[in-house]
Amino acid sequence: MKYREFGRIGWKVSEISFGAWAVGGGWGSVDDEQSLAAMRKAVEMGVNFFDTADVYGDGRSEKLIRRLRQETKTPIYVATKAGRRLDPHVAAGYLDLEKFIDRSLANLAVESLDLLQLHCPPWDVYYMPEAFQRLDALVAKGKLRHYGVSVEKVEEALKAIEYPNVKSVQIIFNMFRQRPAERFLDEAKRRGVATIIRVPLASGMLTGKLSGKSTFAADDHRNFNRHGEQFDVGETFSGVDYEKGLAAVEELKKLIPPGATMAQTALRWILMFDGVSTIIPGAKTPRQAQDNCAASDLPPLSAQAMETVRRIYDQWIRPTVHHRW
Repeated sequence: MKYREFGRIGWKVSEISFGAWAVGGGWGSVDDEQSLAAMRKAVEMGVNFFDTADVYGDGRSEKLIRRLRQETKTPIYVATKAGRRLDPHVAAGYLDLEKFIDRSLANLAVESLDLLQLHCPPWDVYYMPEAFQRLDALVAKGKLRHYGVSVEKVEEALKAIEYPNVKSVQIIFNMFRQRPAERFLDEAKRRGVATIIRVPLASGMLTGKLSGKSTFAADDHRNFNRHGEQFDVGETFSGVDYEKGLAAVEELKKLIPPGATMAQTALRWILMFDGVSTIIPGAKTPRQAQDNCAASDLPPLSAQAMETVRRIYDQWIRPTVHHRW
């Protein structure tokens, strides 16, 4: 496992980390003991950064990470999120997140959160300095060590990092969502803002294992959020049309290095960008966690391979995705 600077915070984090959405729920059935086994394997492979949220399984994911922390001697950093429990989910609610933060503190059994992220807030929040002042106050109270934002759009990320104490931005970036490389990653690096890359495998599309015959459980967002019925459609298959995505993956498979998988190749592509701090693929089994981590050991992709990925993106994905996020 290789490690990267996490912005200006001073942490050295595993470049392949662990996204704990799937172990909380929303991706079909999960088993807590198997989830813990997956997280243990990740730590064994060198992972020291875990990303979760209070809404992943209504606290289930946070509580699993608490158990992991209590049993491992390896120090790990934990980033969680708040805001999506607001009902209604409106900008004004982001002026008072303390009750949600207190719940996360209890779920994780800590006195201070390593990193709290606003969880894809409405657009207006980015124009509310008072919302970020409230976070500063929670840092001063000792409930947060650092804070950042999780965003849907590049423009939201650029606006967020105008606030001086925003230490991190979580954003979707993968072979099917390339706009952050054009407009955001370099600026984040220049400002010393850490970047957490989510949905790196486009909800499994970039594993190369899906097909036109694939089915998904009723409680799997890949079944119920295909058109953005529950949350931003860009969170499901990165907003890519399913059939077009499958066609693009068939071309991308030609780039897989010997001994690697499509998923590992997709993760290695992301690591080619210096502005990336860490990637948070999900894993529900130890084997998945191990396979994800192995991407850190792959050699860099060639310039020709990178250009081919760009060509495939331009042909199949760009027309319907690039301008939206």
